[in-house]
Amino acid sequence: MTAVTVLYFASLRDAAGAAEETLETSAGDLAALYAELQARHGFALPASRLRVAVDGAFARWDDPPRAGAEIAFIPPVSGG
Repeated sequence: MTAVTVLYFASLRDAAGAAEETLETSAGDLAALYAELQARHGFALPASRLRVAVDGAFARWDDPPRAGAEIAFIPPVSGG
């Protein structure tokens, strides 16, 4: 198991009911971690619509989660 902190933004934060959480995961990559969280929190957005960042830098979905990492799932934003 790997302990990570996950940051949520916009609709993901609303669905999770929190801006962040620390959790233990056995996910082999960031896509599997998002799938775990999607099942837990009922996220409607598919991973293909999100960006993922680890410790402040954009990451790839097939990167493994590292112990102690801060992982952010970032939904599309609109502005005007």
